[in-house]
Amino acid sequence: MEYGLELDDVTTEKAIIRKEKHLDGVEDDESTEDEDVLYKIEVPANRYKSFIDLQDKLHQNICRRRTLVAIGTHDLDTLQGPFTYEALSPEEINFVPLKQEKSFRADELMELYKSDMKLKFLHIIEDSPVYPVIYDSNRTVLSLPPIINGARSAITLRTKNVFIECTATDLTKAKIVLNTMVSMFSVYCERKFEVEPVEVICSDAQSCIYPYLSSFDMEVPLAKITGRIGVSLDASQVTSLLTKMQLHGEEISSGEESIIRVSLPPTRSDVLEACDVAEDVAIAYGFNNIPRTQPVLSTQGRQQPLTQLGNLIRLEIASAGFTEVLTWILCSNEENFSMLNRKDDKTSVTVANPRSSDFEATRTSLMSGLLKTVRENNHHPKPIKIFEMGDVVLLDDTKDVGAKNSRKVAALYCNQSSGYEEINGLVQKIMQIVDVPWIEDPQVGDNNGYLIAASKEKETEDTAFLPGRQASIILNGKQVGTLGIVHPKVLGNFDINFPCSYMEMDVECFL
Repeated sequence: MEYGLELDDVTTEKAIIRKEKHLDGVEDDESTEDEDVLYKIEVPANRYKSFIDLQDKLHQNICRRRTLVAIGTHDLDTLQGPFTYEALSPEEINFVPLKQEKSFRADELMELYKSDMKLKFLHIIEDSPVYPVIYDSNRTVLSLPPIINGARSAITLRTKNVFIECTATDLTKAKIVLNTMVSMFSVYCERKFEVEPVEVICSDAQSCIYPYLSSFDMEVPLAKITGRIGVSLDASQVTSLLTKMQLHGEEISSGEESIIRVSLPPTRSDVLEACDVAEDVAIAYGFNNIPRTQPVLSTQGRQQPLTQLGNLIRLEIASAGFTEVLTWILCSNEENFSMLNRKDDKTSVTVANPRSSDFEATRTSLMSGLLKTVRENNHHPKPIKIFEMGDVVLLDDTKDVGAKNSRKVAALYCNQSSGYEEINGLVQKIMQIVDVPWIEDPQVGDNNGYLIAASKEKETEDTAFLPGRQASIILNGKQVGTLGIVHPKVLGNFDINFPCSYMEMDVECFL
């Protein structure tokens, strides 16, 4: 198998399922490549559907919806080897796709399938300057991975020889998928489970033989198996249970440290560690047969302190006449910043491939969610009093994932008048709940408590609020929140015709 121009970080593996003959005009001793062959397959109609279902399930799971591996199946009798895997511009690729009657260029094909809800893989290559394509020696297109196969090589119930190609960005996953496909259907060959390899020649002239179907041996201490299950079993019992799970096991050392060698077939890529072997033994033994035992350590479940504090605050705010709402943690960049009359400070986490512009970033404030709730409930009688307690997500280089969650509480009051006194009183109520005293005289220098202070500098004001109609919530000398009257421009952006007051503050600062 030859490669043409390679895509970056893309590998390919090939497998051929055949019945009667070798590649047209190429004998075994004359071929420049080795072949992966399953001779004389007889697949009944019901098994044909199973063959397609297996391919679909692999695509959804280990292939991660074709982002890691794409599988193509073709009628080998309609093709002529050798096959090449190339990367070309969309305008250069022209073929008849599956279930179509006319030929399309690759870019035209992408436009055609944008309205097809079943094809959810266009985004994988849509923005690439070159598309991957597989040709046979006659320049017949086998497939445009990972999107769709060509109609010329479509398999049917009358297909005698099936060619399987796996293109991937993850070589390990590609090996697993190819091994699974070949192993599962080698049982329908005339000589069951007999497979011949295929040689894959890369652009750097290095060649590899696929699939590699040798079994893998794993040595597992008996104590690790029985200790995890909690049942006393000897080596012979464990090997017998492994046989039930179609794994071959044998004891290779006895005594105090008994070792079990487990032979894993190529279809069991899920067995990676001793715990996986112990799980298979437990399944064969029967989970219901494992006796119940008292744990060595006694533990007691309880709420996290942040959750416990949050529930207390939520209950008190609800008692004050506010209705709790829950809004999405994802929003659009426009709602997060410009609609709130704020500049994008690059603190939000953006989604790489959002399904829509409404969910392209994580919120950095609860404000847009509450304003959207008021907008959708404008017909309700006034006043509208709502609150939310939830997380915002902010970029943070000090965290291993590059971001952190921060628990906030926010409340909004909408009526004929702004209701600033309602929001101000709610802040004081929350401080009373968490037992934080009011600072009577901040000039004394005592920072042990809270105060509500207006900003003295215009540059530090939050542009989502009316200038001069906002204040900062200061706790122990640090700003933990803001309250004020929402700017009319912001209300207009959300189609709200009544004045609103809003407050938002950090909850974690009370712990």
